[in-house]
Amino acid sequence: MLRAILAALMLFAGAAQAQTLRPLPPQPEGVGWPTQAWETAELPRDVDAAAFDLAVTEAFAGPHPLLGETRAVLVVQGGRIVFERYAEGYSHDTRFNSWSMAKSVTQALVGAAVLQGRVAIDAPMGSPHWRAGERRAAITWRQWLQFVDGADYTETHENAEQAGNARMLFGDGRRDVARWAAARPLIHDPGTHWNYSSASSLLISDALTRAIVPDPRDVADRRGRMRAWMDAALFDRIGMNPIVEFDPQGTFYGSSLVWATARDFGRFGYLYLRDGVWDGQRVVPEGWVDFGRTPGPARNTDTYGAGWWLTPASGPGRPARALITDNAMADAFSAQGHEGQIIVVVPSKDLVMVRLGLFHGGAESWDALGDWSTRLIGAFGDRPACEGGADVRR
Repeated sequence: MLRAILAALMLFAGAAQAQTLRPLPPQPEGVGWPTQAWETAELPRDVDAAAFDLAVTEAFAGPHPLLGETRAVLVVQGGRIVFERYAEGYSHDTRFNSWSMAKSVTQALVGAAVLQGRVAIDAPMGSPHWRAGERRAAITWRQWLQFVDGADYTETHENAEQAGNARMLFGDGRRDVARWAAARPLIHDPGTHWNYSSASSLLISDALTRAIVPDPRDVADRRGRMRAWMDAALFDRIGMNPIVEFDPQGTFYGSSLVWATARDFGRFGYLYLRDGVWDGQRVVPEGWVDFGRTPGPARNTDTYGAGWWLTPASGPGRPARALITDNAMADAFSAQGHEGQIIVVVPSKDLVMVRLGLFHGGAESWDALGDWSTRLIGAFGDRPACEGGADVRR
């Protein structure tokens, strides 16, 4: 009963806006779920072969001045792998570092906990590092997930040693990432200002671990029980088998450091393409995927939802240019990670694209990757929203 009530409460504050989102396509009839293995198919006939071949050649011709090395590209359309290629030395068995694509995985794990009644999205998230009654203790799970918590944090810096993410993971915060993140003071009213923050993701992963393992015997027990829950609640259900790293306190790095194959990252994107349903069973609550792909409340961004990057309906996006540059694909949303890791979900094309690789550039490399992704995905035709049979979300 409690779970049903909580599911009903997943009519988020952004539900009115979510009604304008393009419907997520159902599983096509006769196509198996890729829990164990993916079905494959030839490239569809409506693919612009010249544009597609040019994009693939550009990616795998060798180190690109902006794109760097492309090590894996996977395209799934209509539930089947229609393209998969790896650079020399890599294969479908290679695990790649997610970097910040893990933030999208953490959003899914919170959703799984909401589905189980362990987390209430609009309740204060809290941290044992804050005194009762202080403002940070009242910030909700929703606000942390949307990066509108208002905490003082700078993700990157011209001096790498001063970058928040580097200090937290590899510098003075490395022995207890949650304690380091919790020490950031508020500089904005919660809910008013968007700021990309790995520190926020680490506080979420710590709070989620405390919700799942409230009484650990020791660090090994905390880590082991949390990983077992992650497998049961998400990974095993969709056929993923990742390596997940934890800090010395047994907190999983919710901002990064999930190692998985291109196909496993494809499975994760496919879960979101199918509205959080896998083989007829809900993995995250109804409305959770729409929550992730709906812009948050802050006026200074239109390219971020909750754990996922978005494509604006018009214009290049703010505060930085969106990955997908064709506003005709404004329904596209993506997980993105350092050095050019992306999972792009495009409901209008019933498509998931994964690109894994390595570049060392900043905004100019991301712009180049966005242009390349737009050309490669744009080579595929649209698909009717209800093609393939009954809506599995019901």
